[in-house]
Amino acid sequence: MRRLPPLTAIEAFIQVARLGSIKAAAEELALSSPALSRRVQALERFVGKPLFDRGHQAIRLNDVGLRFLEAASPPLDALGEAIEQLMSGTALLRFRLGVPPLFASQRLFPRLGDLRARHPDLHIDIDTAAHSVTRLGDGLDAAIALARDIDPALYAYRLDRNRILAIAARSLTEGADGIREPADLARTTVLLHRDMPENFNVFREAVGLPELEPMAIDQLDSGQLMLDAVAQGLGVAFMHESHLIEAHDDRLTSLFGFDLASPYSYWFVCRPRALESRAVRLFRDWLIKTIKV
Repeated sequence: MRRLPPLTAIEAFIQVARLGSIKAAAEELALSSPALSRRVQALERFVGKPLFDRGHQAIRLNDVGLRFLEAASPPLDALGEAIEQLMSGTALLRFRLGVPPLFASQRLFPRLGDLRARHPDLHIDIDTAAHSVTRLGDGLDAAIALARDIDPALYAYRLDRNRILAIAARSLTEGADGIREPADLARTTVLLHRDMPENFNVFREAVGLPELEPMAIDQLDSGQLMLDAVAQGLGVAFMHESHLIEAHDDRLTSLFGFDLASPYSYWFVCRPRALESRAVRLFRDWLIKTIKV
């Protein structure tokens, strides 16, 4: 049998490659940063080539490292799953899913009991970090993404079509200075999500006020934080109708009554080869039947 590098060195390499940080990978593996670096360096000595480009306080995969990651990740993940099944005594099905936190809390978690009842052997590792689509095949098996469209090289299934709403605290609509017309937005802050940056532009074009400028436009990367900020009267958020409905928050209301189709949708996305996994297929089929609107 061909001699192989230590498994711990490969594990260290994969964690650094996936997390993009020696420190984060060391914390994940409960090692010191120097100890983890030594494992990665041992692997590089074994293969005779550097796997990372290293700079000042930065480390990233080079082309050799990327090829090795694509080759080494699937069998190591499969080995980990096999060991977990052996230790548990049951044949678990498991996959890694990237999902926006707001979708997870509003639409996924409330329904996961049904999935568990239907498929008690199916388990999901949830990842709510950003840029899930770009990490498919590199730490993620599948993702639920909020986007205009998806790279045609990927498998994608649209889960919804939605409407843009201007969402505000009810308190902002009251009194002499209350927000009642689109032009009143010039007196407040507009909140936009990083995954839906064009929502306000779509709105002001639709209402015939393309030059409308609010006091400020603040970008947030968390839908839940946006809803919290709106509830505290910190601005008007341009989000989806489903976000307001699923919030079940009486402090919030929609403004103006315009019916605007959103250019953004939630999608189930994975690499085509990921559908070879029974776990991914089971989840995809359940998701489409249960959540698609």
